[in-house]
Parts: sequence; structure tokens; C-alpha cells
Amino acid sequence: MRHNFGAGPCILPQEVFKQASQAVLDFKDGLSILEISHRTSEFEGVVEEAGKLVKELLNVPAGYSVLFLQGGASLQFAMVPMNLLPEGKTASYLETGVWANKAIKEVATFGTANIVASSKSSNFTFVPKDYSIPEDSAYFHCTSNNTIYGTELFDFPETSVPVVCDMSSDIMSRVIDVSKFDLIYAGAQKNIGPAGLTVVIVKDEILGKSGRKIPSMLDYKVHIDGGSMYNTPPVFSIYVAMLNLRWLKSKGGVAEIERENIAKAKALYTEIDRNPLFKGTCAVEDRSRMNVCFVMENPELEKPFLKFVEENGIEGLKGHRSVGGFRASIYNALPITSVHTLVELMQIFAEKHP
Repeated sequence: MRHNFGAGPCILPQEVFKQASQAVLDFKDGLSILEISHRTSEFEGVVEEAGKLVKELLNVPAGYSVLFLQGGASLQFAMVPMNLLPEGKTASYLETGVWANKAIKEVATFGTANIVASSKSSNFTFVPKDYSIPEDSAYFHCTSNNTIYGTELFDFPETSVPVVCDMSSDIMSRVIDVSKFDLIYAGAQKNIGPAGLTVVIVKDEILGKSGRKIPSMLDYKVHIDGGSMYNTPPVFSIYVAMLNLRWLKSKGGVAEIERENIAKAKALYTEIDRNPLFKGTCAVEDRSRMNVCFVMENPELEKPFLKFVEENGIEGLKGHRSVGGFRASIYNALPITSVHTLVELMQIFAEKHP
């Protein structure tokens, strides 16, 4: 058995794979989901159900729209300021990692980015806590989970400024109060579905105030009016996302998966802290439940350990190339038994290398 700790595209439930593979062969009357017209009533039903599931699972209040877009979260780095930042205005950003930094760079095309706090000087090993958001900011942007460095925001600021959040790697993994956010975006390839899809949850009343003309494909209002089908949508990715959201609902929803995710993270962090060969890389209070980053006290043992676990069924444990070490991504579909297997292998390796 292989245990997939890859950071993304990542593990999805086996039952979702089976259902999706069947739809590739026969979605309706012998037609594959890969060839079905997105204008059919059957696929319109898929988009409608997927949107309803997002709203139900996250308890999205009235007055918000759910969009299924393309371009990844990286396109949202530009769409957010294009739609929300009036010319001559400033948007505030919290810099907590590579993806936050890339979002900040995109703002320069449309206005000014004010970095209210940053943990860059410490190689993003913690999440800044003490900062203020200027009240004249067009919006405040943060990244809820940092996949490369293994930190996660557990408390969001109380502010009168509209809050925008990149939740690509922890959306659907924990209960959130959507009403505290004005726009949430997330690449799907962690806890929602396969790559090729981006989910956007936007408060309708914040749109149409930038004062600039926006190209149709980059205008949230155009996609809302088009029901996420202004152009041909990522049909297969939306369909698999719908299946995965059904799976999450059947498990008891986000509150139940959060309990499982807490247990998985606790089991792995406990071993990292207990085992003398390993050490965590992040501030304890900011440790991510989704991406557990750690290194070895003796760097010379890292390659032998990686070889050992790979030979015993562990996939995707190598850390991001920019930081090294190890990264165990423990997204929703990874069972706790996989975490227990990794913990056991860490213990066996330590016994062989006292």
C-alpha cells in the first residue's frame, strides 16, 4: 500500500476516483463526462450541486456567490486587486510565505501594496501577530495556510476593512466563519478536487467599485452573471469536486473532518517532538494541520531516511526545494492509518540510528 503525503495535486478519496473513472467511461447514455456539453441540463445540475455543497459545508451566508473558475489561485493574485483596488488606493497584505509574496507582487500593476507585517526575515517560520491594518485600506489580504513552510493562521484580524483570504490549502479542512471574509479563493487541488479548478466565494456587495474597466474573463461580476459558465468551464474538475464534496458531507461535514485533521496532526507532531532524530521547523503555536514540516537533527541522515520511507510505501515526503527537509501533507482524504505508518517508520529508523 502507498501512503500519499504529497503537497498537491494530492490525495483524494478512493471512492471518488472510482466514481469519476466510471463517469469518464459513461456519464449519461454512453457519453463520457469528458465529452458532455457544459450546456446540457445534466452538467448544469453538476455545477448547481457543487455550488450548493460549498455553501452548505461552509455555511455560506446569503449575499455571497460561489464561482468555479480557471487559472489557479495564481490568477486570483491579479484578479483580486483588479476587481477590488481602485486606482490610487492601497491594499494591505500579510506576508507569510512564497504565495503571499507572489500575491503582493501582482498588486503593483493596479495600485500599492502595504505589507502590514512579515515573517520573511525568519524564513517564514511563524505567523506575525501584532500588526494594525490601516482603515483606509481597500482590503486586507492574507494566506490562511502556508504549504511550503508549514504555518497556518488560526486567528484572523477583527477589522472594518474587507478581508480577502487565499485558502487554497486548508479550505474545507476546518470550520470557518465565512461572514468574516469578503472574498475567499482556493485552488482546488488540496481538499476540493483535482487541479484545473479554482473556487471563489465572494460577497456580492464589494464588487463593481474599482472604477476601472475589467476584461470580461477577469471580472467576477461577469462570472456570477454567467453562472460560472461565461466560457467553457473545467468540466471534469468541477464534476470530481462535486463528488469529493459529497464524500465530505457523507463523513459528517467540515466539523467532523476537522476533528480527524487535528488527531492526524497531533499524532505526527508528537512523534517529531519525541523522537531525538527529528525537529519541527515552525513556531509551535503556528504549526499547520495540513503541511507538517520537519528536518533531522543530523542532516546527513535525511537522504537515508527518505530512501527508507519510500521503500516502505511513503510518497511525497520530501520538502519543498526551497527549504529542504521533509513535508508531510495530511489533507482531508489521507487516513490517520497513513500517519500511524509514517510514525512507526520514524521510530524504526531511530532505533537503527541511535
